Amino acid sequence: MPVKSRIRTIPDYPKKGIMFRDITTLIKDPVGFRLVIDNITQRYLSQEVLFDTIVGIEARGFIIGGAL
Repeated sequence: MPVKSRIRTIPDYPKKGIMFRDITTLIKDPVGFRLVIDNITQRYLSQEVLFDTIVGIEARGFIIGGAL
């Protein structure tokens, strides 16, 4: 199952014309969440990027940042 199908879309939220992407459905799915973390990790490991800090900028970012 693709990652995109694990993310719920809520049309017209918080206002008309906005398509809100709710990642809580992805976070609740252990296989999907692991897939996302592995894909992000491999992206930077394959480029041999060196870093010692990961910053999760907003409310959902700290969940992904913490797992990385």
